[in-house]
Amino acid sequence: MSVLEQVRVKGTLIRLITGDLTESPADAIVNAANSRLQHGGGVAGAIVRKGGEVIQDESNLIGYVPVGQCALTTGGRLKARFVIHTVGPRWGEGNEEEKLRSAVTSTLHLATQRGFSHIAMPAISAGIFGFPKERCSQIIVETIASFISSNETSLKNIDIYLMDEELVSLFQKHLRSLPGEA
Repeated sequence: MSVLEQVRVKGTLIRLITGDLTESPADAIVNAANSRLQHGGGVAGAIVRKGGEVIQDESNLIGYVPVGQCALTTGGRLKARFVIHTVGPRWGEGNEEEKLRSAVTSTLHLATQRGFSHIAMPAISAGIFGFPKERCSQIIVETIASFISSNETSLKNIDIYLMDEELVSLFQKHLRSLPGEA
């Protein structure tokens, strides 16, 4: 795990990290899920492989989550106690930017409702869902900052885990544009 960039917004530290999301010691990690919560590939597949089938079993009981919303399962054998399964939009389905904002906001609301102080998330929708990386990174960073600025939250640390070099540079640019605290 390597911290590349960090900024503090209203007492919450937002960090950009390269490393394995499934190794995060956060209260909850965020899974970039599909609506049916079938975790076969990408980040979702890695989470189930590392955390165990209990994550898929609990997801099957939930069944369906609309785009822009999220659901919670335990973390199985993960270091994180919980997984927030957030359904981002597929590029081309319509109203993608608003759906991505909703996915991030619903994740932060759920984390706050549960009293989590630390979450770790990937670049929701930037992978196999095809969301353009520049807009994706901007929307995620701006939505996190807006949520923190506008809401009372238990969140003290929000880590964004990335492995793609292009995404790393885009997220760095957008984090640097935030009016952070000393």
